[in-house]
Amino acid sequence: MEGMPSLGEMLRRAIDRLRSASSVDRRTVEELVRGIQRALLMADVEVSLVQKLSENIRKRALEERVPPGISRRDHIVKVVYEELVKLLGEEPARLEIVKRPYVVMMVGIQGTGKTTTVAKLANYLAKNGYRVGVVCADTYRPGAREQLQQLLSGLDVKLYWEDGGDAVAIARHGVENLSKDGVDVVLIDTAGRHRSQEDLMEEMRSMERAVKPDEVILIIDATIGQQAGAHAKAFHEATKIGSIILTKMDTSAKGGGALSAIAATGARIKFLGTGERIDDIELFDPKRYVGRLLGLGDIEGLLEKIRLAEVKVSESQAQAFLKGEFTLEQFVNQLKEMRKAGPLSKLLSKLPIPGMAEIPSEAAEQAERQIDRWHAIILSMTEEERRDPHILNSSRIRRIARGAGVSERDVKTLIKQYKMTKKLMKTAKRSPQKILRQLYKT
Repeated sequence: MEGMPSLGEMLRRAIDRLRSASSVDRRTVEELVRGIQRALLMADVEVSLVQKLSENIRKRALEERVPPGISRRDHIVKVVYEELVKLLGEEPARLEIVKRPYVVMMVGIQGTGKTTTVAKLANYLAKNGYRVGVVCADTYRPGAREQLQQLLSGLDVKLYWEDGGDAVAIARHGVENLSKDGVDVVLIDTAGRHRSQEDLMEEMRSMERAVKPDEVILIIDATIGQQAGAHAKAFHEATKIGSIILTKMDTSAKGGGALSAIAATGARIKFLGTGERIDDIELFDPKRYVGRLLGLGDIEGLLEKIRLAEVKVSESQAQAFLKGEFTLEQFVNQLKEMRKAGPLSKLLSKLPIPGMAEIPSEAAEQAERQIDRWHAIILSMTEEERRDPHILNSSRIRRIARGAGVSERDVKTLIKQYKMTKKLMKTAKRSPQKILRQLYKT
C-alpha cells in the first residue's frame, strides 16, 4: 500500500519510544510489544508467530537479569534483536560449491523473477571467482533465451540452449556440454509455466531424476507474504537438498511475512533478491537482516557489496571513513568508488548511523548525480584547499567554480555535504550497534 511505513520503520519507531521513555516498567514493555506486534502484523507475519515472539520478548524483558553496567533499555533492545533473529531462522546461509561442476536447478512459478534471478546468481558466482554456465531449459516461454542473453551480456558466463526439443533432454545436454567446457557451476533455468504447486513439484522431480543436480533452488516472490510458507513446505518435503531465493525484497510490504513463513517450515533461505539491478542479490543472514531492520547497520553487507564490485577501498580507508576522518578529496573519491557497488541509498542504509535508513532515496539519488560534478570541483582546488576546506572564502569559491565550469552554489553544496557526512559518521561511535557489541561481550 502506497505511503504505508515499512516494517523497519515501524520497528524502529517502537524501539525509539522505548529509548525516550522516562522509565522502563511493565507498561513501557507492553507498549513496545504492541508496537512490534503492529509492525509484524502489517508486514503479514502469521498471527501465531507474532504471539509467540511477543510472549518471549515480554517474559525476557521483565524477568531477565540485566548485566552490570548495561541499562535495561539497551538490554531490551538486545532481546528484541535476538527474538527477531530466531523468528527468521537464526543461521546464516552459506555458499558451498563442494564439487566441480556443481549443478543447480532453478525452479519457480510464473512471475517470480526466476530468469532474472538465474542471471543475478550467475553474476554473483562469477564475481566470487567461479566459472559459470547457464542452461536455458525453458522451452515454453517465448523470448526466454533472448532474455537470458540480454541479462548475461557482458558477463563472463557461458550460455547453452537448443532450438525446440524436450526440456529435460536440453538440461541433460547442457550439463554435459558445459562440463566439457570446464565450468565450476551449472545453473539450469527451467520453465515457470505451472501455477499449481503439484505440477511444479512433478516437473521438478522429473528433471531432477534425469539431471541429478547437486542442489535445487526454488524462487519465491516475497510479495505473496504468508503464502510463501506453503510453497516452501511443499518444496522442502519434495527434496532434502532444496533451498530458496526470495525475490522482490526491495518493495515488498510482506517481506517479513514471507521470510518468517518460510523459516517456520524449516526450509533454508539462501539468497534475497533486493532490487532490479544484476548485483541486487545477497546471501541471507538473519542477524544482518534484523540489524538493518532495527537501524543497527549492516557493515558486513556493505563491505561485501564493495568487495564484489571491486571497489578500491582499503580496510584502513573504510575504517577512517566510518570514523569521519577524511579530507574533502577523499570524501569525493570514496563516493565515486562506492557508487560502483550500487545505488548510494542502499549502501547508506547499511551504515550503523541513526537516521541513515530513513534518508530519502531522492536525496541519495541527487548526491549520486552530483558526484561527477564534485570531482571536477576537486580538480579545480589547490592541494591546501582539498585538505582543509575551512579556508575556502568567497573569492576562492568563485575561482574554483569558474575552473570547474559549475556554479558557486555547487561548490557550497559540496562543502556542506562534506561537513554533514563527517558529522554523521562520527555519530556512529555512539550508535546502537556499538551498544549491541557491548551487550554481546557480557
